[in-house]
Amino acid sequence: MHSAMNIQTLSAKVGLRAKKVDCSARRTAAPKARTVTRAAAAVTEFVTTKSDKIFAEAQELMPGGVSSPVRAFKSVGGGPVVFDHVKDAYAYDVDGNKYIDYVGTWGPAICGHANDEVNDALKLALENGTSFGAPCELENVLAQKVIDAVPSVEMVRFCNSGTEACMGALRLMRAYTGRSKIIKFEGCYHGHADPFLVQAGSGVATLGLPDSPGVPDGATSGTLCAPYNDAAAVAKLFAEHKDEIAGVILEPVVGNSGFIIPDKEFLEELRKLTTENGAVLCFDEVMTGFRIAYGGAQQYHGITPDMTTMGKVIGGGLPVGAYGGKKEIMQMVAPAGPMYQAGTLSGNPLAMTAGIKTLDILSREGSYEHLEKITSRLINGILEIAKENGHAVCGGSISGMFGFFFCEGPVKNFQDATASDTDKFARWHRGMLEQGVYLAPSQYEAGFTGLTHTEEDIDATLAAAKIVMSNL
Repeated sequence: MHSAMNIQTLSAKVGLRAKKVDCSARRTAAPKARTVTRAAAAVTEFVTTKSDKIFAEAQELMPGGVSSPVRAFKSVGGGPVVFDHVKDAYAYDVDGNKYIDYVGTWGPAICGHANDEVNDALKLALENGTSFGAPCELENVLAQKVIDAVPSVEMVRFCNSGTEACMGALRLMRAYTGRSKIIKFEGCYHGHADPFLVQAGSGVATLGLPDSPGVPDGATSGTLCAPYNDAAAVAKLFAEHKDEIAGVILEPVVGNSGFIIPDKEFLEELRKLTTENGAVLCFDEVMTGFRIAYGGAQQYHGITPDMTTMGKVIGGGLPVGAYGGKKEIMQMVAPAGPMYQAGTLSGNPLAMTAGIKTLDILSREGSYEHLEKITSRLINGILEIAKENGHAVCGGSISGMFGFFFCEGPVKNFQDATASDTDKFARWHRGMLEQGVYLAPSQYEAGFTGLTHTEEDIDATLAAAKIVMSNL
C-alpha cells in the first residue's frame, strides 16, 4: 500500500494546466439552406446536409448507423446530427451548427467538454503509455479518492464501462450470499448484460422493445422485477422467495426512464428489507455518482448501500467503470477471493488520470452549488414556459441532473412515465435542436448540466424554449 504522501504527490503530477484552445477555427462552413431564427446559437442557418450524408453512409457500415441505439434519433424523428468537436458546454456539428449541450456525452462531461486541465493531464500521461496491463500507481490515487468520497465503498475494482461494473456487481452479490435471484426495478437500466434486460427502460424503452431477442430464458429466470418506489412489492418478493434473493439493485435517482426521484421512505425500506433478509443492497450510481453530490446519491439521500457501481464521471470522459463496497464483500473478488472478473484495459493510466483530475475539479468549493443553481433555474424555467403555453408537464432536478415529462404527473415509476406524450416530446426535441439546444433524443433519458454552463446559456435555452413551446 502506498503512503498518503506518495498518493498526494502523484495526484499533483497530473495537474498541469493547458492553454485555452480556440475551437472556432475548426468549425465547418455551413452550406446555404432554409433560415431558422435560432435563440441559442450565434448562427442563423440550421442545415444538416453533411450530417445526413455521413449518417446515410454509416447505416451501410454499422447496424442502424450508430454504435449505441439512442443516438439514432429513432424516437424523436429526423436524422441525428453528426458531431465534429466539443468544447466546454457546447457541441459543434459537421455542418457548422453550434449547440448548448445538455447531454454531456451522457453524463461524463460534468467539468465541461475537452476540459483544459483534464486534457493537459492526459497529454502528460500519454507520454508514459496508453495501457500497461500491469499495476499502476494511478489506480491507487483514484481508488483512494473514490473510497474517501463514497460512503459505502471500502474497496473498489476498476473496469471499463458501467455495464461491466454492473455485471461484476451482480456476480459478486451472488457469490457473497450463495443465492441466485436478484430484484431490479421496472425501467431501471443497468447495462446490456442478459440478466438485466428485463423491463430495462432507457434505449430498450425508446425502441419499444420490452426485452431483447437473444437473451435465453435461463439468463433472466433469476431476475425479479418490482415497480420503482413500491416497497410493498419488494417485501412481497422477499416473502415469496425467502432465502433465495442475493440482492437488490436500483438507480438511486432514475435517469433511464426519464428523471425520477425516489421517495426517501422507499430507500429506507429497501435498506431495512435487505438487511433483514441477508441480501445485498446495491446502488447503481453509474449516472448519479459524483454528479448529484460528490459522494453520489447515497450521500444526498443519507442511505448507505452495501455495494455501489460507478462509471461516467469517474473516467472524466474516458471509458471506465467501477464497483465497490464493504471490504468483507469485495474481498470475494479474485485474486483476493474466488469470484473471477478481469479486464485487459481495466485501470489503464489514461482513464485513471482523467478521473483523478475530474474529481479534483469537482471537489473545489462551489462546484455543486453552481450545478444546483443553474439546473434548477433551467428546469423550473422550462416547466413555467410549458405551462404558460398550455402544456401538461411535470419534472425536477437534483444538482446537475434534470428531466421532465409531457404529462400532469407525478411520475413515480416507469409506468407513470409512459403516460408522457412522446409525440409532443419528439416535436419539442426537434424544435430545440433547430434553436441550437442539444437535448437527449429520448423522453426516457435524463439531462445533464456541467460546471461550464453559464447563466447566459440558461437565458438562451429558455428563450429557445419559449419559441418552441409556443409552436408545439
